[in-house]
Amino acid sequence: MPGLIHGLEPAKIAANFARAREAAGPGVEILAATKYVPVEEMGALAEAGVTLVGENRQQDLIAKHERWGEAFEWDFIGNLQSRKVKQLLPVCRLIHSLSTASAMEQLGRHATPDAEVLVEVNVAGEEGKGGIAPGEIAGFVERCPVPVGGLMTMPPFSQDPEASRPYFARLAELAAEHGLRRLSMGTSQDWRVAVEEGATIVRLGTALYV
Repeated sequence: MPGLIHGLEPAKIAANFARAREAAGPGVEILAATKYVPVEEMGALAEAGVTLVGENRQQDLIAKHERWGEAFEWDFIGNLQSRKVKQLLPVCRLIHSLSTASAMEQLGRHATPDAEVLVEVNVAGEEGKGGIAPGEIAGFVERCPVPVGGLMTMPPFSQDPEASRPYFARLAELAAEHGLRRLSMGTSQDWRVAVEEGATIVRLGTALYV
């Protein structure tokens, strides 16, 4: 597992971000994934012009938001535990990973007026991986007490970006079937393929930082 990234260079991040922005084209948001960015290094992202960040851990998001809250918009992109929903809602623009009835129940109890979520879909049907089955989407969207803006997925890991294409294409089909406009898919190794298949949000870490 990668360790925390230290010594981030704003100029390098800005150049990487500009290249990603140009390649992604209009209509695609570039989200900086900050799981491995220490709280003290977040200023380098702000200096580089990054405005949207995504965090995997609730406690890290809260700690970073306390120090850098006004510098960024904050999305939650990690495993959504029901007991964390109350703390996340007031500070997050968007939660990418709704996939359990218990988290949905907590959304109903603590929803803010502008709350929005994405439903995480396990397109590949991988055992032990988060996300609902494609056939459950309609029921999830119908029961969700806050607006569902779209879908998110994490395909099976592969060094070959093309291996992700069928999963991204299927997620786009599912979103269209259910009238959902946001598609959060693609990380540093396969984001270009995700964009080709209709991603509206790509989640970039090392592609921005190194």
